[in-house]
Amino acid sequence: MCPLRLIPKIFLFDEEEIAPEVRAQRVLNKGRLPALTRYILDNPDDYVFSALTASIDGDIRFESAAGDGFGRRLGQIRIPMEARFLINDGQHRRAAIEVALKENPDLGDESIAVVFFHDTGLARSQQMFADLNRHAVRPSRSIGVLYDQRDAVAEITRLLAMRSTVFRQHVEMESSTLSARSSKLFTLSALHSANQALLQGLSLDKRQAAELAQAFWEKVDSLLPEWGLVRSRALAARDVRKDYIHSHGIALHALGRVGNTLLRESVDAAVWGSRLDRLTDVDWARSNSDWEGRAIIGGRVSKSHAQLALTVNYLRKALGLVLSPEEQSAEDAYQRGDS
Repeated sequence: MCPLRLIPKIFLFDEEEIAPEVRAQRVLNKGRLPALTRYILDNPDDYVFSALTASIDGDIRFESAAGDGFGRRLGQIRIPMEARFLINDGQHRRAAIEVALKENPDLGDESIAVVFFHDTGLARSQQMFADLNRHAVRPSRSIGVLYDQRDAVAEITRLLAMRSTVFRQHVEMESSTLSARSSKLFTLSALHSANQALLQGLSLDKRQAAELAQAFWEKVDSLLPEWGLVRSRALAARDVRKDYIHSHGIALHALGRVGNTLLRESVDAAVWGSRLDRLTDVDWARSNSDWEGRAIIGGRVSKSHAQLALTVNYLRKALGLVLSPEEQSAEDAYQRGDS
């Protein structure tokens, strides 16, 4: 275990601009640091980090605490002061710890586990990096939302998925993609992204936000008859996903965005609900040529930022909402065929 205050001082990371074949690490992605740093600072008492892995370039000696038996496996490692500690895995954690310590020096007394290896050269260090990351699999966004106890929107999303009449039993809770034969209409990650967009910037406590989100999606559901037909088993979920786009992630996210605009104007359900009624004029069928180049590229639903922006524009116009200058610029480019 190593105190955090020592991490930036004794554990080095080779950040030189050198060719990949003579490095033993990937280049530090500084864009990841703000989120990691904020995670440490926001959760000083219960953040969780896996162990750092480091190589020691120096003469290492182990001194056993006992002569024989199990005790001989316990003892002290003697490392010369001139030895170098090179991070093999955990360079982003190290960099985030360094930044967090500058903002909150009290974190210096916290500790993190470190696994040490003897540095036997570049080839061994490169192989260590390959082995440590060979079988690493990033969990799906859906299961991240399912298990996240810190994020209030994640909690609201889970409650909607498990209790709301709109979503109950029709949300895939683990995977962030749906197979062609899946009986689910939505993924938990898509619903979470939509709720983040819907509730962004609203000054509400968690209970108010949960009630507002439920009311919003119940109103949307009343305007999209296919969702109800799936619940009554008059339509199969796979057929709705195949023939319509309104259960796909891009459509949910776009609905959240336009809903946020309405809620910022008024949280009175009578006001924003009447504005949403115009969604009945939207043709959600994939066969609608208006979706090509917006939500659909080459016959496939796209989740890119550009396609999301164009889908939001389409819904804003359907609801009679004014486009921002940036949205209007993207719309003009689309109409010219530049997108």
